[in-house]
Amino acid sequence: MVQFVNLKIKPRVLRTKKKHPSFRRFQSDLFVRVRPSWRKPHGIDSRMRRRFKGMPAMPKIGYKGHRALRNVHPDGMRHLLINNVRELEMLVMCNRKWAAVVAHGVGAKKRKAIVDRAKKLHIRVVNRNARLRREEHE
Repeated sequence: MVQFVNLKIKPRVLRTKKKHPSFRRFQSDLFVRVRPSWRKPHGIDSRMRRRFKGMPAMPKIGYKGHRALRNVHPDGMRHLLINNVRELEMLVMCNRKWAAVVAHGVGAKKRKAIVDRAKKLHIRVVNRNARLRREEHE
């Protein structure tokens, strides 16, 4: 179940969403066998673990974003994954802050029913044109 946080997001605050560096695994640029996905360095002599000058940044709590802006997309809405028509009912009361995203595995017939129901309920569907034939949505 999704917990809806009722926080008001001002446009000025939305523009000031924090950026953080891309945290890459230490020495992933030197060795093919070391993938770039983040792992904390644990070595006793590790320069990165000891935070020497010139080393890449490591994740820490200071990079955490503003609570009102967490999981907010550039369009100013939070997105909720929808698998069937019944799940749209959750968004009826909060359709100004939340938008629906139809799941990847939903077929064309159910997808069309979800989009039609969302239109009646005034819910924004982010990927409403996916998997629809050209003649249908024109």
